[in-house]
Amino acid sequence: MSANQPNILLVYTGGTIGMIKDPETGALKSFDFKNLLKYIPELKLLDCNIEAISFDDPIDSSNMNVNYWVDIAEIIEDNYDGFDGFVVLHGSDTMSYSASALSFMFENLTKPIIFTGSQLPIGDLRTDAKENLITSIQMASLQNRGKPVIKEVGLYFEYKLYRGNRTTKINAEHFEAFESMNYPHLAESGVHLKVEFDDLYKPNARKKLVVHKQFETDILLIKLFPGISESVLVPLCNLPHIKGIVIETYGSGNTTTELWFIDLLKLTIKRGIPIVNVTQCAGGSVNMGQYETSTQLQSIGVISGKDITTEAALAKMMFMLGEKVSSKTFKTIFETSLRGEMS
Repeated sequence: MSANQPNILLVYTGGTIGMIKDPETGALKSFDFKNLLKYIPELKLLDCNIEAISFDDPIDSSNMNVNYWVDIAEIIEDNYDGFDGFVVLHGSDTMSYSASALSFMFENLTKPIIFTGSQLPIGDLRTDAKENLITSIQMASLQNRGKPVIKEVGLYFEYKLYRGNRTTKINAEHFEAFESMNYPHLAESGVHLKVEFDDLYKPNARKKLVVHKQFETDILLIKLFPGISESVLVPLCNLPHIKGIVIETYGSGNTTTELWFIDLLKLTIKRGIPIVNVTQCAGGSVNMGQYETSTQLQSIGVISGKDITTEAALAKMMFMLGEKVSSKTFKTIFETSLRGEMS
């Protein structure tokens, strides 16, 4: 390794970006990442040293779970001192969930962890994989006076770098697959790389890195819809092993005011189960008390997710429950931005 160039570690978990077509069957299969330069010779032109680690058995991101999050985190943790930045290659379907989870796992992170992927395989003539990978490496390599410029978990896709825990996948077919509705993008790739320095996360560089690996997965996500049934919701909320619930509500955090529904939430909260209110809208914020239909939620102790994404809300809940945050302080901590995930 050259001492004066940034050292970047690629972590391949699976996904379309690492696929090539089998010439005989035409089916997509993972390729050996040792042959990366064969498919992207342009990597030789980058001003950094690149090494790659792959999952032994790369996965489709639909199979992503907390155990794999821990695997990704441990690869980065084990190599943290030897590298200046990390690029995680990941299937796009659950990338926003993983980027959100990793942001909570890495407390006092002072180096970039950038997630990227692609809509078309790396071997495809029209692939978006090359641009996404090359620019993600460049973003992870950005330095100012020998220190990384980006010090957070990001997600790079189709010319834009976003804060990872602010993103949502919005399109299954377009190259522009992700959006960050409630927070500006961190950087943009054009003729030049344009970094929005004011929007970058600024961690306390004096604090030591802490990697959290405990997640509680016994939680529920409930999306409200007109006519939602009492006979379905009551048994769900009364499941004996449920530890937390995220509800996707209408607009700025509104729900039905039917007595059975409010009473159910009230009793669930009394049992020590936190309930977080996030909006179904792609953009905007929960503002309980703005309308009469959310005033009662506020009074019974429902937690405001503010402008957090559903993906980040779920990851944050699993993380906080895994950290055994007490029910007394849970609401206060959840409503506080820990890694720039809410305004």
